Amino acid sequence: MTITKVPLTKAVMRKEIWADDEPLVDTTASLLLRSKRLERLQKKRHQKEVASKQHATFLDLPSELILDILSLLRPSDIFTLSQVNHGLQNFILKDASRIAGAVIAERYSILTRCFPLPVLLKNVDKEAHSALLDDERQATHLQIHKKPYQHVQTPDPRTICTYLTCMLAWNNLCLLVDFAHWQQNLEQGEPIPMVPRGKNPKWNQKLISANATVVQKALYNTLWYARILEQHLKSTTGSIRRHGNNAGNKRRRFRMTVQDAAAENDAFLSRSGPPSMDFPFHRDSYYMLEAYLPNRGWNSEVSGWVYMPVTQHDRDVEFVKAWAKRRREVAAEAEELKEVL
Repeated sequence: MTITKVPLTKAVMRKEIWADDEPLVDTTASLLLRSKRLERLQKKRHQKEVASKQHATFLDLPSELILDILSLLRPSDIFTLSQVNHGLQNFILKDASRIAGAVIAERYSILTRCFPLPVLLKNVDKEAHSALLDDERQATHLQIHKKPYQHVQTPDPRTICTYLTCMLAWNNLCLLVDFAHWQQNLEQGEPIPMVPRGKNPKWNQKLISANATVVQKALYNTLWYARILEQHLKSTTGSIRRHGNNAGNKRRRFRMTVQDAAAENDAFLSRSGPPSMDFPFHRDSYYMLEAYLPNRGWNSEVSGWVYMPVTQHDRDVEFVKAWAKRRREVAAEAEELKEVL
């Protein structure tokens, strides 16, 4: 009997080999990535993280120190600083009154007494509201001050107190903004456009409306008030310098040195000088206007300026309330007399 030898296939041979081998163990490990480009990126990222932790920002300073620094700046600089980022803007807006108060006390202690802010009607005793808004009283007592000027917009009586002191305060602040607007014309010797009597062109309406908007902002944000005072100080120093260079102008004026102008404060205005007696009713007055500083007078006995008292507005409100009371009494007496007759 012949035995036939069956040839082994590759599959059978592979099985036999696997049966004799030991079980496989997975010893693969993750390859170490080594890239010069990746190393550079990681190094830069690390350096940036370290630098951000080491370098503090301006807002990391104590709040009191930041306020002291801001109080040394001009109002225009503070407005510029508020546009750097939202953090600074929020900080400045939050403490605007405190910052402005420090700046005004440091730089504009005289101007703030010459140009007080008008009082908002909502801050006046409600008992006086009806009298202040009375048309007859405004027509009788405030006719000259409510008559529209060409360079001053009439205030809204529902926004500010319309007693005489507040009306004058409103007119004065609007005048300061308008006077500052025309400084370039005065410096360059260019004539100021005149508005014909009885006319009110659109360019003038737009200008006095913009001026009134600035003053309205000052009623709610004292930084805007400080900005107006800063601009008027600049207008005043420029006007004194301009008229001083005019050899033919021999009028009396405030003594101002180069150091006074460079100091950018109103300390030199405490010296003796010409008083501001009249309100500039027309832009023609700008040509000869130098130091417009109302609400004060020179007292030779004390050799200094005497200012309008701070309590003047409270006295005015009490006067209005007394006026309204007398008016009601007269009306009641008239009614009684009618009944008797």
